[in-house]
Amino acid sequence: MNIELLIFTFTEIFGKTGKVRTFFAPGRVNLIGEHTDYNGGHVFPCALSIGTFAAVRPREDRKLKFYSINFPNQGIIETTLDELQYDVRDDWANYPKGVLVKAMEDGASITHGFDVVYYGTIPNGAGLSSSASIELVTAVIAKELYQLSFSQIELALLSQKAENDYIGVNCGIMDQFAIGMGKKEHAIFLNCQTLEYAYSPIHLRNLALVIINTNKRRGLTDSKYNERRSECENALALLQTRLEITSLGDLTPEQFEQHKDVIENETVRRRAKHAIYENARTIKAVEKLEQGDIIGFGKLMNESHISLRDDYEVTGIELDTLAQLAWDAGAIGARMTGAGFGGCTVNLVELEKVSEFIEKVSSQYEEKISVKPECYVVEIGDGAREITNQ
Repeated sequence: MNIELLIFTFTEIFGKTGKVRTFFAPGRVNLIGEHTDYNGGHVFPCALSIGTFAAVRPREDRKLKFYSINFPNQGIIETTLDELQYDVRDDWANYPKGVLVKAMEDGASITHGFDVVYYGTIPNGAGLSSSASIELVTAVIAKELYQLSFSQIELALLSQKAENDYIGVNCGIMDQFAIGMGKKEHAIFLNCQTLEYAYSPIHLRNLALVIINTNKRRGLTDSKYNERRSECENALALLQTRLEITSLGDLTPEQFEQHKDVIENETVRRRAKHAIYENARTIKAVEKLEQGDIIGFGKLMNESHISLRDDYEVTGIELDTLAQLAWDAGAIGARMTGAGFGGCTVNLVELEKVSEFIEKVSSQYEEKISVKPECYVVEIGDGAREITNQ
């Protein structure tokens, strides 16, 4: 995104007087560890170079005026600091509104409003966390504009609360944490129960990270995401009748096999199996990466997709087709990423084979699904931040 163009658009919408500040929050891709975050397990995401840009100027009154370059037909969405209730008519602007609500609930002194123009380079509905990206860019705006004392992790947590309590999606902490705490050329090995984390270098060198969008839009609130979460909570409650555990992430696969009979419903048992085995896979995958075993890491990515397909049932024909085509085309590893039910796959591909890989997978997917996918070779970038102050 050209920052000059962003500022130009801002001045066209809101006028030229006053200082305009610009901010950025990335999207994220999870390399492995899917649907483990709300189950108290580990995840391994990284921030991307694509994301949400924002140009902001404070106001002297209590008005808030939101505009998105991505949704020009909606025009300026206007409200005030005294009228921040969820409103379906405000559509995407409910995400920044929710962040401001949660910031004030957490003690933030926000006394005046602002004008803001957003521009997102994340494909909407692709499962790369466009919602968490707009939440975090707004949280950083609030921190800097009002000189709040929140740490970056606290900004991630209040953004998660906005999604959970204000928007109504029971997401875990992974998306907001990865976007808030991202580090260039590193993934984050995060224990979602304790928030202990470590940066793990991702030196791609002769490899490329290719994201392929199914172009099947995915909306979390109208997917089966909350249903899966409920099934896991059910499994946990049953396992707790025998074991002293606080989450499914506390169990090893061996312990699960020993006690799985307490879960009589076969579907609920498979949901728990995925969460527990995926957590173990994620821990193992990070070890493989540290050992330089890229082939072993890729194999675990493949196993992750199969588990998400068979045990968690969150893939669907589009994601399964893309994964299979990627395996057939020689990807070192390929799996769905995000909540599922559409969205994207993440693929590890040898650099010299990227063009051939993209061409082959794209054409075959279009032939089978009658939809053209979108492919992005992405870089791993830094987390949410102010990018200029002029």
